[in-house]
Amino acid sequence: MKDVQNQYDYRNVYLHRVGVKGVKYPIVVLDKRNGTQSTIASVNMYVDLPRDYRGTHMSRFIEVLNEFHLEVHPKRIKEILERLKSVLNASRGVIEVDFPYFISKKAPVTGIESYLEYQCAFNAEMYESIFKFEVSVTTPIHILCPCSKEISERSAHNQRALCKVTFHSHEMVWIEDIISIVESSASAPIYTLLKRPDEKFITELAYDNPRFVEDVARDVALKLRNYGKINWYKIEVESFESIHLHNAYTCVLSDEVL
Repeated sequence: MKDVQNQYDYRNVYLHRVGVKGVKYPIVVLDKRNGTQSTIASVNMYVDLPRDYRGTHMSRFIEVLNEFHLEVHPKRIKEILERLKSVLNASRGVIEVDFPYFISKKAPVTGIESYLEYQCAFNAEMYESIFKFEVSVTTPIHILCPCSKEISERSAHNQRALCKVTFHSHEMVWIEDIISIVESSASAPIYTLLKRPDEKFITELAYDNPRFVEDVARDVALKLRNYGKINWYKIEVESFESIHLHNAYTCVLSDEVL
């Protein structure tokens, strides 16, 4: 059959990204407690396209993904990109993998277990032989406003927030370790299932540990520096304010490669 994609293109426009987006795909990721965890990812895959090619072969992206038997971790992602570049005769390969990650957590007083979802992503790019790999972990947290506590005679406004940590590392970093750093920097952790004794504990814990979004970001930054495995980080904290229509937000970037 005629290969339309390989037809010569006369417009002389180089395309930086061509590929597939939003591919729902079952994957297996590394789990600190259980070894591995199965989940469902949304996958984007791209290559670059030379000026003289009309199009790329979209089916080959899925074929390459199928070759790697659902495994997704840094070594495998590098192999996927190498294969993608080879199959599509490209200089650059890019893969973005967004997925929910679940951890079983015990309620602080009753000890009842339930699963909590954390949104994670692996983003990688290979240009020629240069490989770049980035991880992001988004952790839901509970924060209580220090200003509200200071000026109020009773209680203080508090709300759920998200802390997203994006990083490059020079060795293996467990998702659980990043989550632990973030949760320890909040007013209190978030749980899926709490009974009344647990709710009392969390409410009082948050009241005793008021935090602005700025406090959370700075504390996470200091702990990442001490963690010792991170080369570069970006920390974003967004609070879904309970008494305002807008959200509160802050961001901090590491000054340089650590």
